[in-house]
Amino acid sequence: MAGASGMIGKPLVRWWRGAGHDVLQLVRRDPTAPGEVQWDPASGRLDPALLGRVDAAVNLAGAGVGDHRWTESYRRTIVESRTSATATLAKALAALDEPPSVLLQGSAIGYYGDRGDEPLDEAAPAGQEFLARCCVAWEAAAAPARAAGIRTVALRTGLVMDATGGAFGQVLPLVRLGLGGPLGSGRDWWSWISLEDQLRAIDHLMHADVSGPVNLVAPDPRPSGKIIKTFARQLHRPAVLPVPAAALRLAVGGFAEEILASRRLTPSALLGSGFRFSHPDLPSAVRWTLAR
Repeated sequence: MAGASGMIGKPLVRWWRGAGHDVLQLVRRDPTAPGEVQWDPASGRLDPALLGRVDAAVNLAGAGVGDHRWTESYRRTIVESRTSATATLAKALAALDEPPSVLLQGSAIGYYGDRGDEPLDEAAPAGQEFLARCCVAWEAAAAPARAAGIRTVALRTGLVMDATGGAFGQVLPLVRLGLGGPLGSGRDWWSWISLEDQLRAIDHLMHADVSGPVNLVAPDPRPSGKIIKTFARQLHRPAVLPVPAAALRLAVGGFAEEILASRRLTPSALLGSGFRFSHPDLPSAVRWTLAR
């Protein structure tokens, strides 16, 4: 696994180890524990001999899109951290005498750009915005794995609903203080997934006969304002203080365009593969998130 230290990677490692799997983590620093292998994705270095026999590979590596202001330099970091890691891992897997059966490759719903009220599934074309172009390049960098016959799945992840990290980890403290409210118009569609279903879906796709892009989102997208109000209602807090789009852009810079983007997605490929959500609707996902 690449990206094992992230918001999704950490609980996924615990999940799989708890199920009895051996998880090999790729790290940039010197290895300090069993099950760690050093690599340097920026330089394209990963010795296939260090991997041994790999049944499945997962790549969630990439610089955080909300961690810094989007200067031109950091935009390059966002793209290059994803494409270099993906290409390095895909080439190493392709070079193995016995390649893994599957590569679960990170991606994001940013692939679709800002699409308003348009219903979207995996067949929808890419957008033209910065993150859309980044996702196109990110998915394309896995070409060596596909060429080697490795089943490759692009995990187009939505807004992961978890109280401890990601977008919801930033919004919920404000809601708890009674300072939550619509972001921008509040009418932009947010396609979300609970952290539990994110982990379950990745585990499911490790075995399911699926390749290509898969939208990791619940089948209940809602406007962002309604999602925030649902959290506020469960917490018995008001949610009436709007955050104007201009103020959001001033506060976080270019990342505001991602927060304000509207994407109304359906998980067609995931449902078609037989996956069943633990939290298919917004109220149940909100209750689960707050109970954590």
